[in-house]
Amino acid sequence: MTVVVPRRTVGRRAPRPRARREPLVVVDADVLGRHRTGDETYIANLLRELPRHAEGVRIAAVTRRPDLVPEGVEAIELQASSQEVRMAVQLPRLLRALRPSLVHFTHALPPALPCPALLTIQDLSFERDPKVMPLADRLVFRRVVPWSLRRALRVLAISRRTKNDLIDAYSVAPGRILVTPLGVDADFSPNGRGGGYLLFVGSVEPRKDPLAALAAAEEVGLPLVVAGPVRDERLARTLRERGAVVHGYVDKDVLVSLYRGAACLVFPSRFEGFGLPLLEAMACGTPVVATPDPALVEVAGDAAVFAQRGALGRAVARALRGRDRLRAGGLVRARQFAWSETARLTARAYRAALAAVV
Repeated sequence: MTVVVPRRTVGRRAPRPRARREPLVVVDADVLGRHRTGDETYIANLLRELPRHAEGVRIAAVTRRPDLVPEGVEAIELQASSQEVRMAVQLPRLLRALRPSLVHFTHALPPALPCPALLTIQDLSFERDPKVMPLADRLVFRRVVPWSLRRALRVLAISRRTKNDLIDAYSVAPGRILVTPLGVDADFSPNGRGGGYLLFVGSVEPRKDPLAALAAAEEVGLPLVVAGPVRDERLARTLRERGAVVHGYVDKDVLVSLYRGAACLVFPSRFEGFGLPLLEAMACGTPVVATPDPALVEVAGDAAVFAQRGALGRAVARALRGRDRLRAGGLVRARQFAWSETARLTARAYRAALAAVV
């Protein structure tokens, strides 16, 4: 902490030095403990790393689960009966009382926001592919997200693909957008050699297309293991009826074990903003086969095998034959992504936003 010591004046006592007040940045961490996969992973790791990179800034997290807030971050508990009431009433009321210098949201801002804000956008799937979510949800996103983008001081995009989509879809000025790629933590690491099954990681919903992963597994004669929250019960039932093992949401230690034991990760998602499972699999030494979505290619580069859905089975067979090469390339690629870098870039965005509101 910086203390300004005034020069002593003649004939009177010098005033006592006063500590300069650190600006308060509040992060909306409502996803903690709610099994929101990528969103929760992003917020949890960002909060863990931010104190090392945001020197001179107080970081606080508003959450229903203060026990999950890491050391170095102030936990502010806010329970909510519904997300709508929380965003429209409870959160603005809390922020008026806290009077933070800046608040950081993901996806959308509250309608009655009383302070400057920074916004993270994961993807614009609701704009680019009408099949990814129900019509009612899509209409809400199409109204709320552009409005939030206009209100935000700065915008964080988790990939170049998302930045380009923001520019193309909403004409967001490129200079307002900072790309902050996601990372992978040290728990995802190689340990032994898998090979007994193919693995699909992601929420069970049509956008992720686990049935395409199952078709690839059937083609190569290996079982499919599915790890991720079930958002479509009918789809999960179909997977089980055709022989897939559907675990639902799993804790990180179980997920690491599943990656390590897999012959290959199969990721046929129709649309992604980043593709965190690819990074986690590569960090565990597991080969990756995925559809050539721009964000997935951006993350994995030439360390994965890419194929369209109808050719995923043949792509898996190639990956299994070239397992050693893909394993080595994936480990090198994964080391290029770190949560500490995500936090460093985010802290830089905080400082730029704070400077703009002084």
